[in-house]
Amino acid sequence: MKVNDYPVNITPIHEEDGGGYLAIFPDLPGCMADGESAEDAVHQALDAAESWLQTAIEFGDPIPEPHSGGESGKFITRAPRSLHARLKARAIQEGVSMNTLVVSLLSEKMSAT
Repeated sequence: MKVNDYPVNITPIHEEDGGGYLAIFPDLPGCMADGESAEDAVHQALDAAESWLQTAIEFGDPIPEPHSGGESGKFITRAPRSLHARLKARAIQEGVSMNTLVVSLLSEKMSAT
């Protein structure tokens, strides 16, 4: 299994609890991370999930199949070339895939509404 096959849930952390964002891999028990931004939380969670999977392999523990609640959550959209280029540059800068970046940005925006 690859980490990118697993869904990740991103939620804001209330200011009274320190603020920032929490990213959880619901299919990997106990696998979560937080960060100051949604992008940082996802980046940290990806590292945590890699470690989770590696540890499970090392100890011969069962590895759950990725599950996304029945539907893939996939959608396709067209973006202007200029926006696509900005997203690609930002993803490279953040060290994440463009898919991860877009999910993080959408999650952050949805949490703010």
